[in-house]
Amino acid sequence: MAALPPFLHPAKPDRTLQEPCMNAVFPHPRLGASAHSLWWPADIEQPRIILLFIPGNPGLVEFYTPFLTAIHEKCARNVAILAHGHLGHSATISHGGAYKDASSISLTAQVESAIEATEALHDNFPHARLVVAGHSMGCWISLQVLRVKPDIVSSLFLLFPTISHIMQTPNGQSLSWLFRSPFPRLISYMSVLTRLLPLAALGVLFPDWPLPQILVLRKLLHTPSAIYASLSLADQEMKTIRELDVALLQAHTHRLHMYFADQDMWVGEQKNVVLRAFDADPGTVKIVHGHPDIPHAFCINHGEELARQCFDWLQFGGQL
Repeated sequence: MAALPPFLHPAKPDRTLQEPCMNAVFPHPRLGASAHSLWWPADIEQPRIILLFIPGNPGLVEFYTPFLTAIHEKCARNVAILAHGHLGHSATISHGGAYKDASSISLTAQVESAIEATEALHDNFPHARLVVAGHSMGCWISLQVLRVKPDIVSSLFLLFPTISHIMQTPNGQSLSWLFRSPFPRLISYMSVLTRLLPLAALGVLFPDWPLPQILVLRKLLHTPSAIYASLSLADQEMKTIRELDVALLQAHTHRLHMYFADQDMWVGEQKNVVLRAFDADPGTVKIVHGHPDIPHAFCINHGEELARQCFDWLQFGGQL
């Protein structure tokens, strides 16, 4: 197997991961934390495209392994993929002081870590086109990367984007109380009780989930610090992702590709707010309205469908 790029360090083996991805750690010393990452190398030494994927919340890249592997299988010769998890969210790597130091797992830190990943990819693959893909709140992070690095980000794939007034969405209105103090810490402490649940019980609770996805969920439930990081990050999302940045979207319509669910409780009526931003110039942004059966949490069972869509976008204009 190809070597990891120099900005990644090998992580301990994980039997639940699918080849050909490589398990890795992306150190962020300045931020005081590291991100669990997965790397799919291209078949050629200098890939034509690098795809940086930024997950939703919880930011466990293992949930997206089938989706990203499907993309890689369609275009492995020319495309390398880096999935960069959120700081403090993974059970795969040590979080150091992330549980105690809120700043190292904050929304600001997640944005900074994504910018650092973007810079590292550009520095190591300067001749490749850099495409950033995000899911859910990862779309908002992706837009912040574009804002800071418009000179090196070629395209943005925004999948089920939660980029406007997330607290006003149906799920935001019903769940935001759960993310406020003291609940993140209380829930993380109580999560030790989930160790009493056998794996079969999770299968009963989530009967439609494939076994690899249930194993990822179990790792999260058995990691109190990751639960705290995820819930506290959600609270910051509620407070920060508010007014839609229409100017940013309109300035980069030619780079934007968006995929919306037919019904999305994390987007709700904000979908119309986003679409109205392009009323004056609807022809340049690529917008797909998904099949009714594909939910916001597409990575559980619908990775192949989204992989086909991303592959079509990568092919657009003969880029592959």
